[in-house]
Amino acid sequence: MSDSIPREHRAFLQSLADLAYCNPFSPQRLVLEQQALGRDATSVTEEVWSRTQETDHTERPSVLAINDQAENLVEHLCEKFAKRRTLDARTRELYDDLVTYVLYYRHLAHRTIEQLFAPPRGSAGQIAWRKFASDYERLFGSPAFDDYDTDTAAHLYACLCQVRRAFKHIFDCILGESAPAGRLREAVWQSIFTHDMRRYRRSLYRSLRELPTLISGPSGTGKELVARAIACSQYLDFDPDRERFIDDPAVAFTPINLSALSPTLIESELFGHRRGSFTGADADRIGWFEVCRPHGAVFLDEIGELDMGIQVKLLRVMQQRTYTRLGDSEERVFAGKIIAATNRDLAAEIDAGRFRHDLYYRLCADRIETPSLSQQLVERPQALEGLVHFIAERVAPGESQAVAAETLDWIAGNLPRSYSWPGNIRELEQCVRNILVRREYIPRTEAATQRTGWLTAAEAGELTAEELLSAYTTWVHSQLGTYEATATKLGLDRRTVKSKIDAKWLKSLRE
Repeated sequence: MSDSIPREHRAFLQSLADLAYCNPFSPQRLVLEQQALGRDATSVTEEVWSRTQETDHTERPSVLAINDQAENLVEHLCEKFAKRRTLDARTRELYDDLVTYVLYYRHLAHRTIEQLFAPPRGSAGQIAWRKFASDYERLFGSPAFDDYDTDTAAHLYACLCQVRRAFKHIFDCILGESAPAGRLREAVWQSIFTHDMRRYRRSLYRSLRELPTLISGPSGTGKELVARAIACSQYLDFDPDRERFIDDPAVAFTPINLSALSPTLIESELFGHRRGSFTGADADRIGWFEVCRPHGAVFLDEIGELDMGIQVKLLRVMQQRTYTRLGDSEERVFAGKIIAATNRDLAAEIDAGRFRHDLYYRLCADRIETPSLSQQLVERPQALEGLVHFIAERVAPGESQAVAAETLDWIAGNLPRSYSWPGNIRELEQCVRNILVRREYIPRTEAATQRTGWLTAAEAGELTAEELLSAYTTWVHSQLGTYEATATKLGLDRRTVKSKIDAKWLKSLRE
């Protein structure tokens, strides 16, 4: 290594270089912090970096110590290199990483997203850019960095603002102190930047949005929160002449719940249509793929609900990045990102002939699994307390401490420690709301078990053919509501349907 960097600073700079480009939600981040401070990495006691009541609005002590050391060193090296005309490649790289780290924490780490993206003319965003650009020019003012210009500064500013947005969305919205929650945050960060952030900064920042993301997991586990975090953290160019970003991340997320749309309307909703293309099409209509901003994302929730015909057209969008409106021949380009979610086993849907294998493999370019609440609590039971506190903050601001304590007392006194929370985070939110209003919560444990218990028994081979037919007939009837509809669905006559229905179980299913 070059003698341009004093020997006593080399180890710190190497650790800082790794730290600047590592996934902040990975276990490696905590180890690198200790190494940068010259401590034994085995002294790390935290398992995951998560938002807690203690860390909500304060920086961690290790980060503050690293920042102080980096601030002092960058000014020292800036003065040392001021008149150097050349530096070896390794020295340039280490110094670049040091400046990148310092600029982020000095100008961006503590600003809100709203401040960074406020309109110019004296706004906080304009001030942040000008201070950033001024420091960038000074710290890279050595003749050895004569290839660093305003455009280079603007790109770095855009990348670091993206880092700020991604961290804020993930840290604030994807909660939980358990290892499964930590792995989820780590996976979401990778979905945005990949595992190699240097490569992302060099070349992938524009093209990565062409890769779709598939989020799978049980209902109520926060799949839409994950999708929103990814959509609102896409790269946005910064225009240094106008001193503003080319778009607003607040409008980057376009969610569509496919299960709430009629199958006959899904194609029109997604792709749009021309006037007269079908009965009732009285005017041209823009579809959601056209509404989506070039730097945004369309979120297709419950993608397992799509029929095969729409799947073919969606596959074309993913492969060719083009689509046409219904009744139109003009090809239109889709420039955004596609994020899909499902609580179904798509591999099983493929085997059943209900989902295209080529669409599935296209979606699986980037896959994220959201853990159930039960998985989180099995690994770390005390994580329930933190989740209840954060839910209480949203439900009852100003009274969150009292509401959280009341909820936790009720849970401890009324639910078994092994309660599985079948509704996941959504059920826990409902529990907090119920206790806020009525000081009690009535879980639907028995009903939930009854709804799925017959499937479990069938898979285990514990039902006779007669019991299986009775269970399935009762289940279908609970969904359709009439003997006639059930008979048509099952290919049975009305009398047979009526004889097979378990009246007691049907009543519980409808409660």
